Amino acid sequence: MSGNISFDFNNSLADVVGQDNGFTEEDIKSVEKKVTRAVSKIQEIREKGNPGFVKLPFSREVASEIKIFADSIRSKYENFIVLGIGGSALGNIALNTALTEPYKKKHGIPKLFVMDNIDPEVFVSMLEGIDLKKTVFNVITKSGSTSETMSQFIIIKTLLEKVYGKKYKEHIIATTDPQKGDLRSISEQEGYKIFNIPENVGGRFSVLSPVGLLSAAVTGIDIHELLAGAEKMEMRCRESSYLKNPAYMYAILHYILDVKKNKKISVMMPYSTKLKDIADWYRQLWAESLGKTRNVDGGSVFVGQTPVKALGATDQHSQVQLYVEGPNDKYFVFVGVSKFTKDIEIPKGFEDKKSISYLSGHTMGELFHAEQKATTLALTKAKRPNATIWIPEISENSVGQLLYMLELATAFAGYLLEIDPFNQPGVEEGKKLTYALMGRPGFEEKKEEIEKIDRPNPGYII
Repeated sequence: MSGNISFDFNNSLADVVGQDNGFTEEDIKSVEKKVTRAVSKIQEIREKGNPGFVKLPFSREVASEIKIFADSIRSKYENFIVLGIGGSALGNIALNTALTEPYKKKHGIPKLFVMDNIDPEVFVSMLEGIDLKKTVFNVITKSGSTSETMSQFIIIKTLLEKVYGKKYKEHIIATTDPQKGDLRSISEQEGYKIFNIPENVGGRFSVLSPVGLLSAAVTGIDIHELLAGAEKMEMRCRESSYLKNPAYMYAILHYILDVKKNKKISVMMPYSTKLKDIADWYRQLWAESLGKTRNVDGGSVFVGQTPVKALGATDQHSQVQLYVEGPNDKYFVFVGVSKFTKDIEIPKGFEDKKSISYLSGHTMGELFHAEQKATTLALTKAKRPNATIWIPEISENSVGQLLYMLELATAFAGYLLEIDPFNQPGVEEGKKLTYALMGRPGFEEKKEEIEKIDRPNPGYII
């Protein structure tokens, strides 16, 4: 059983990074009404179970069904390919990167490929590199009509039918809405195995649903322990005092530093390659939930921090120069691993070279921790506010804690901003314009809009 993750925000204090950059007790007092209202909203979600992401940590029966199914197909296939985009893909990638061993070939464990884009060169290359007979495809779309995913699905279905005829359905698993949508009706008609995305769970909050759990179970991840970690965080975050609640405090600090200290960019920087894709998953969660034109009353607000991902120590050599000396408009969150499950000692060598020999006798883990500490110190010295989420070790339990903490913090931040953190009208507009460009019936008016807007002047093309 993994220990608790912790949230250290000492370097966010005004006493440490200055009044213009850090928070004070007065700053928190000034938003207490908003905090109280946000606490009530989260409590309302818990009581109603809507939005349903708060119930996912307790969905053990669903996890058991998924595990049984995953065990039954694991030895049949060499490849498990997810067809999905956005919330139907990023969680799968994050879990796989964090909790599997990429350089080890495990007997009886399929390779996971997540086709999260419609780049034709990549998609065709994937098809050329796999054996269809040894591959199963998991098509994931809540709406059942996502253009990117369904275009991939049509191609795969056609290829499988040529090889297998009517038996092709054994190579298709659908994860979609429990009642409605085109993929639902197609799956029932064709007889695919179906897993349900809870009706009140949106894509970017769905990683702990069958959306993320199925590929995780197939690749050998302990999904029960993943949910146990999320449940542990949910129970911790039922604490109404924000000073004892990591998700609430995470949201409050981001809100204060954004609105009161002009920190319009949120940088997440894990010091772990295995956690780098959690930063990618978080980027969608934060951006799509909080970037809004209108508040809940319909007023014009234009809110939302811009999330940026970075990776330590890699991006010390590509981004930290900007972070330390560039515009002081960012809030940094490091994700550190207290104890690595694997480490290696740096042996003696080049003892006549003092600029190198000092490394001997230390471990790579020690160096990694020193790099992380040095970066936080450099930012703090430059009056750049930062905080650190510490994970005891990389395990299913600790990753479950982290994912759920960030989901709950995002919802809480939305309520502080007085916007709806669960809709995405900007994304929907882009989808409608795509439908119009591709000739989908019912979007003729959007086609007319495009014709009025899309009139480039040749004089400005060189």
